Formats: sequence, structure tokens, C-alpha cells
Amino acid sequence: MSIEQLESIAQAMVAPGKGIIAIDESNNTIKKRFDAVGVPNTEENRRAYREMLLTTPGLNQHISGAILYDETIRQSTKAGVPFTKIMLDAGILPGIKVDKGPFPLAGFPGELVTEGLDGLRDRLNEYAKLGAKFAKWRAVITISGEAPSGTCIEANCHALARYAALCQEAGIVPMVEPEVLMDGAHDIDECYEVTEATLRSLFASLYEQNVMLEGTILKASMVLAGKDCPEQSEVEDVADATIRCLKAAVPASLPGIVFLSGGQSDEFATANLNAMNQQGPHPWPLSFSYGRAMQQAALSLWGKDMAANFASAQAMVAQRAKANGMAALGQWKKGM
Repeated sequence: MSIEQLESIAQAMVAPGKGIIAIDESNNTIKKRFDAVGVPNTEENRRAYREMLLTTPGLNQHISGAILYDETIRQSTKAGVPFTKIMLDAGILPGIKVDKGPFPLAGFPGELVTEGLDGLRDRLNEYAKLGAKFAKWRAVITISGEAPSGTCIEANCHALARYAALCQEAGIVPMVEPEVLMDGAHDIDECYEVTEATLRSLFASLYEQNVMLEGTILKASMVLAGKDCPEQSEVEDVADATIRCLKAAVPASLPGIVFLSGGQSDEFATANLNAMNQQGPHPWPLSFSYGRAMQQAALSLWGKDMAANFASAQAMVAQRAKANGMAALGQWKKGM
């Protein structure tokens, strides 16, 4: 695939007023979410839940793509139509999570490095045949005591860049996600420093590995205080700090940036995105790639009675998509 084609897919991912829904939870993670609402973690229930999300009427008005898990990209609706066909017919791009998750970084207690490069070339070629247009790899950066070390940041960014180069070779747009975790008591200033250092390292690695930025999307964490910090960040502070940090470290040639919600409440994640876009225009579109902040309310409702609440859970998904789509334009208002 040419860089022009990768570029056009990347641009479609951050089309005005649209963002990404992340439904790529591993079977272990979805079990935790299902347990919380009393739903047995069976393959059929996982399939039915993802069908509810992906067949939401009008989802394509505010959702440009969905990140899927390996199991999900191979599944079909109850009527036997592959999820990827349902999505592509609606103009929603199928994405795929390809990393194998974070593991302890040897020699650096408490720090993590994401694994999954072994065999990735073959897996990406298979995912491309299954209909994947973009992929996602998540690195995890923890702020705690002396952490993160420069080694941890460098190891994760090197892996992100290797993954991104392999994606582009396979004709898939890489979404690079260096998540600075909200866990901890750090303040917003410390989060800013770590996020800027991480982003600078990431783009240096992408450059070294000959990754074409025009065909790459950044999935970024917002700059905010850790959840155990006594002084929590206000919406305007999050917007100011995040924009300053991105402008300091992210090249303007990138087609777009989508934010993860990272454990923020639904409304806080939407309000922060909206405030950032109200400060625009920026060098790149700023949109969303939310998981829990898109799904949680709908999952709680669906879990109470899967059949009876199917349509009302979908209405809730559509409502969250619209709220975040409006925030991506800087047009969201509280209580919409």
C-alpha cells in the first residue's frame, strides 16, 4: 500500500466530528467488566456484546473506526455477517490490537515493557486479509518514586516504532499509544514532564525506524494529576497543559491525535477533549479513542437484561458517540 493510501486512512480516522471506539479488551479484561455487571464471560456473550456495540444505528455519524480484539475480528453477527463487513459497509474502519500486553522490565522493578514483536509481521499480514485498516500497540508508563526511568521510556518507544514500521509494511496504519498512567499521587506538572519526555522519545524512535508520520496516528494520554493526588486537575488546566505538551513534542506532519480516557469519568473525558478543541485551531485534529468512557453506561444497562435492553443500550452508545463527536469539534455542552 502506498503512503498516499495510508495517509487517506489516517485522515479518515480523525475526520471532523468523528473518533474511535476501543472495544479491544482481552478476554481477561472483559471478564472483569462482565463480572461487575453479572454477565458470564462466555464467547457467545462477548460476541453478542460486541454485536450490540457495532450494530448501533447511526454509529458511523460520530465513529470513524473501532479497535477490535483478535477474537472479535474473526466473529460475525447472529445472522452470520462478519463484523468487519458490517463495519466497512457502514464506513467504519476495522482496527486491531496487536500487542501482547505489558510485562515486567527486567532490571527495573515496578516498570513495564510491552511485548509482542515476535511473529508480528505474519500476524499483521493475516489481519490485513481479515479487513484490518489500522492497528494499535499500547505502551505503559508508570509514574512512581524514581520511575519512569529513561530505559523504560526508551524500550517502550523503540518497540512502538518497530511495530509501526511493520504495520506500514503490511499496509496498515499504526496507532501508537504511549499511555502515561493516571495511577499514583503525582501532580499535573510531573505528568507534563513525563509525557513530554515520552513523546520526544517516541518521535525520535519513529524517525530512526523510517516510519512515515503522515500514515501514523498518535493515541495520547491527557496531562493531568494522578488519581491519588490531593489536588485534582480542573478541565481548563488539563486542556492548557495537554496542548502545551503536544505542541512541544509532536510534529505537525502527524495526521491526527486521539486521546484515551484512561480511567477518567465519561463526562470529564468529554469535557477535557471539548476544552482542548475550543482552544484551536491546532496543528492536528484532536479526537477520541475511548473504551470505558464510550461503553460503561451501555454495558451496565445491557448486562441487566441482554435482550430487553439491547436497543436502549445501543441508544446510550449512540449518545456517548455524539457527545464525544461534538467535543472533537469543540461544540459539546454539559447536559447535552
